[in-house]
Amino acid sequence: MRLVWTIVFALASGLALAASPEDDYIAARDKAIAAIAALNSANAPVETLDAADAKARADLEGRLSTLLGPLAVVDFPATGTSNLESLSDADVGYGMLDGLRYARTDEGPSLVATTRGLLDRWLRSRATETDANLKLPTGIDEALKLDAFYTQAISSDAAFMGTLDFPLKKPEGADIAIARLGGWTQDVGPIGEQQVIVTLVKGNSVMIASAPAAQPVPKIAACEAIWTSADAAAQKLAAQASEQKDEKAYDAANTAWEKGDGDYRKCMGEHLPSDPVFPALLSQAQELADHMAGK
Repeated sequence: MRLVWTIVFALASGLALAASPEDDYIAARDKAIAAIAALNSANAPVETLDAADAKARADLEGRLSTLLGPLAVVDFPATGTSNLESLSDADVGYGMLDGLRYARTDEGPSLVATTRGLLDRWLRSRATETDANLKLPTGIDEALKLDAFYTQAISSDAAFMGTLDFPLKKPEGADIAIARLGGWTQDVGPIGEQQVIVTLVKGNSVMIASAPAAQPVPKIAACEAIWTSADAAAQKLAAQASEQKDEKAYDAANTAWEKGDGDYRKCMGEHLPSDPVFPALLSQAQELADHMAGK
């Protein structure tokens, strides 16, 4: 009888220690990253690297599809593709959030879905970054309020710059619901095409949706004046730096541009809520959040 209980206990322990689907996914991802890094070190042909990357990402996509199941959000397809754009740390698109991206077109709305567990792991990996621009907090609530989160999680070639946070009503059953207005850019200054970004956490499900603003975000004269003044001052410093080869002047110019950008966006965030276009933008964000919650 003792032998029987020993066997039962051993089996139970084995089940308790069995790898979860998320563990299996992470192990497969890390193995693929290591294999591609080895190919890079061996100076493998680009075609070989690309083929290995595509094959590995297809495998990871299948694992995530099984883990997440079909998506059921209005206006989005049921199946998605890997949000990881590369498994090589030498490429743009490496290190993005593990998840699936759902979109009907390249220009239209897109949604990235993952699990709370995978998001937690991803944030922990970002918390150890030595580069201050890449470091993120481990707390989901705190991270979702930062522009850097969206830049690193769901974009590969542009930075997200927030304009304002919407006063969103959290859908029933959701644990976290955050909606932001902002744009993707490779430079400082006004962003013409704004996006409504909504993140919903419900149980173990995490979804981040991005959709073009339903109404064009207007130019606000007071804010445009702030940016125009800051840009002129920065341009003057940059010209001086170029003429005199003055590194400090270059730094001063960049500082002036960054401050002007921040002041401009702060101004927009203060003025937009009273603009006639704001209710439509808020309604778009709320509707997207409600659809993501299953309404």
